Amino acid sequence: MVQFKNVFTGQETRNYNRATTSQKSLRAGGKHNDLENVGYTARHHTFFEMLGNFSFGDYFKEEAIYHAWNLLIKEFAIAKEKLYVTVYYTDEEAASYWKKIANLSDSRIIRINNNDNFWSMGDTGPCGPCSEVFYDHGDKIPGGLPGTKEQDGDRFIEIWNMVFMQFEQLDANTRIELPKKSIDTGMGLERISAVLQNIHDNYETDLFKEIIAHTENIVKVKAEGNAKFSYRVIADHLRASAFLISDGIMPSNEGRGYVLRRIMRRSIRHANLLGSTEPLMYKLLPKLVDLMGSAYPELKRTEDFISNILEQEELRFKVTLERGLKLLDEEVANLNDLVLPGEVAFKLYDTYGFPIDLTEDILKSKQISINLEAFNNKMQEQRERARRSWIGSNESKTDQIWFDIREGFGNTEFLGYSLNELEGKIVALVKNNMLVDTIDQVQEQFILISNQTPFYGESGGQMGDIGSIKTVNCQIKVINTLKYLDGIIAHICILEKGTGIKVGDEANFSIDVKYRNNLKIHHTSTHILHAILRELFGKHVNQKGSLVAHDRLRFDISHANSLTPEQIILIEDKVNQIIQTNSKVTTTLMSPEEAIKLGAMALFGEKYDVEVRVVSIGPYSLELCGGTHVTRTGDIGVFKIIGESAIAAGVRRIEAICGEFVLKYLRNNDSIVENLTSSLKTSKNEITQKVNDLIISKKNLLEQLASLQVSMLDLEEEQIAKESLDISGIKFVYKVVQNIDNKILRLSAEQIVNKCDNLVMVYINIGKPDEGKSSKLSITVGVSKKLSSTAHAGHLAKSISIFLGGTGGGGQANIAQAGAADSSKISHLPDMIKNLLSKLL
Repeated sequence: MVQFKNVFTGQETRNYNRATTSQKSLRAGGKHNDLENVGYTARHHTFFEMLGNFSFGDYFKEEAIYHAWNLLIKEFAIAKEKLYVTVYYTDEEAASYWKKIANLSDSRIIRINNNDNFWSMGDTGPCGPCSEVFYDHGDKIPGGLPGTKEQDGDRFIEIWNMVFMQFEQLDANTRIELPKKSIDTGMGLERISAVLQNIHDNYETDLFKEIIAHTENIVKVKAEGNAKFSYRVIADHLRASAFLISDGIMPSNEGRGYVLRRIMRRSIRHANLLGSTEPLMYKLLPKLVDLMGSAYPELKRTEDFISNILEQEELRFKVTLERGLKLLDEEVANLNDLVLPGEVAFKLYDTYGFPIDLTEDILKSKQISINLEAFNNKMQEQRERARRSWIGSNESKTDQIWFDIREGFGNTEFLGYSLNELEGKIVALVKNNMLVDTIDQVQEQFILISNQTPFYGESGGQMGDIGSIKTVNCQIKVINTLKYLDGIIAHICILEKGTGIKVGDEANFSIDVKYRNNLKIHHTSTHILHAILRELFGKHVNQKGSLVAHDRLRFDISHANSLTPEQIILIEDKVNQIIQTNSKVTTTLMSPEEAIKLGAMALFGEKYDVEVRVVSIGPYSLELCGGTHVTRTGDIGVFKIIGESAIAAGVRRIEAICGEFVLKYLRNNDSIVENLTSSLKTSKNEITQKVNDLIISKKNLLEQLASLQVSMLDLEEEQIAKESLDISGIKFVYKVVQNIDNKILRLSAEQIVNKCDNLVMVYINIGKPDEGKSSKLSITVGVSKKLSSTAHAGHLAKSISIFLGGTGGGGQANIAQAGAADSSKISHLPDMIKNLLSKLL
């Protein structure tokens, strides 16, 4: 009913006030659905189909009870004496309607005084009392009526649950009446099928019989004795696994992916108990698709994909299962009591990938329990090691907050591989590196963490997503998404409008799809580029850095030589050829060892999880990668290199663009060419020649200008004699100039000192100052060749530079240049040079 929450509370209206549903449901935990019970009882399932009818302010208790009773007794023809009902102990209104409509006695109306008959979706939200209908399978089945000590038996089975939505829980102490009282009904298809087929056991209905029979034909072991339970587990878990995978959920170690993995590994273990040595689950999939594919066409559409995942997971886990079971058998054989040490359970979890409930399930038949306290202590020690490792890596102390968030709420479940939008719950808010409960100020920047998200957190070179988050009261803009501690996804947000955001709020998370698609395009292109570079230049080419943005990619590689224009064109051609093949891009989960054995590229020094995503691009590329990618190479459109440079010794950087950004790039270039042709008054075909002519013309003019400037600065011997100072027989000429090219001053100094045997020429050039700074100074020193052994030009330039606040300089014996910074000392410079020359002689 989550999709109807806001309709119940009156915050949303629909164009209908009644609804009926048939929904895929999955439950792998909870008070009445512990995973270890599935297959061993008549009614426990992971996947089941939930039938429902809803009223949104239309009919209420009386009509709901009437419709329920009418369907069960008249339409389904179930014997009245087989049915019992429950009501919440204070709900006399519901009890009176059961008496009036069904003519039930008080002995068949059971009042329940606990929350089993009061439904709520959480600490807050719509809620109300329940009324349930139970079917009596007969006294040959053990079990008692609801409310008794024997209620968990299989005799009396709940087949219908009506929730009378009449309240909204605002907080722990406040409950108000809903503006429109409503109905939420649930009926399990599996349970009502058993009743209608006059069968006590759900697993003996036509929903399961054909799958179990098909499994028998493959395994060649009869479904009887203890084997019967394994067949039931396999049938149930096959359905659950297939539907989860068809909805885009992949086996992983986090969130819903972990639920899927637990279910799959439990089924694999039971296949092993039946003696199946080869992967089994994927062989059963065609039968499931045949049985349920017409009702659920997504099974048909994704059958090949589901089959691939089932087979891979089973192949991978069978190896570790055998090793883990061997370890477990050895430990069990040495037990002095019926309690497995928590350290052993942790080793099975940490080393062999056994979820704790799988170990519990294996030990169940042996009546052996686990020391869960010791197991949890080991888990805590592992977290502490991770904490010390992180903090010890020179990270800021403010990163402590991410450990607090992870320990309080766990990692964020990333569902963005298959979903662009989803509903999630806000679990933490961070402002100024502090956890806060609310965000109230519009245009305020903060960080939001949720239990699940479609937003990709920046990692592996790929930039984070942008998009929007909406609550009932607020509009939030996501300007970036980051990732902390390899698992917490942090949305960098700005509150655009609304009355405030609170921890615990439900929200709609929606990524900017166009932005994400452009990230995918550039990320997949990076993989193709990597493959082509290794093909063309050799296996020494390895990734040294990467940036995947929505509008460009940057790829650093180990390669000594610059790329020639011809090589760049060749790379572009080969990448675009792969794009044009429209090859399929697939993602597979496996261990790093398996991936590398298959030839997948891994980054040296990178730390990988026990399971990795392997991205395959046709026959061209196979890499370990956690990023997002296109489904086919044709989605990229076109690839263009826009830059190539050196960033370190032996490391080259390639910059490129894809898709629409190539078109923008080409249009910009066209605009530049059009402007040039217009300014130069020439055609596009002649523009290159026109520019070359201008370059040659400019070069000639600059040479003429330089020659003219040198001649203007030139001093004849008479002028030298007139302008120079005599210092112990050395002629010293000193000139302060402004904004003259230092190359001109060098040529001028060389030309002048060559006219004399005993001349020292010094130019101080005052350049244009930078904004807010003093003028730049440069020093040029020329010394006659015969004098240079005594008065070295380089030494003189260095001394002058230091005197004027510079760091020194140098050059040849007869010509040298240097920089300086302090123009305030220029007036004292002639005296300083005179003293310096006097000391040299």
